[in-house]
Amino acid sequence: MVDSSNAIRPSQTAELPRADLLAIERTLLSNERTFLAYFRTAIVFASSGLAIRNIVFFSGIRYLAEVLLVLSGLVLLVGVLRSIRVHRRIVNYGKPLRDVQKPKSEN
Repeated sequence: MVDSSNAIRPSQTAELPRADLLAIERTLLSNERTFLAYFRTAIVFASSGLAIRNIVFFSGIRYLAEVLLVLSGLVLLVGVLRSIRVHRRIVNYGKPLRDVQKPKSEN
């Protein structure tokens, strides 16, 4: 999921202390684990929904199958979007903020 081409390179982090570099690596690994938890949850919801939909015994609660299938897609979407957002924040760690407006100098 995480694109290694955007990973933090040693040339970008030469000024960061070793403790910060290790913290960044731990955070990247934590982000991957979190994405995998979202993915695992989506798989469980999808498989439960398909099982409920296909087993005759559960014909009375087929609406639950549809809810689980929709939730599966939503959980996966949230996981992907969150993973991308956090990864970008990690990669941009220490870079100046682009959104900060510079004060206007009076002439």
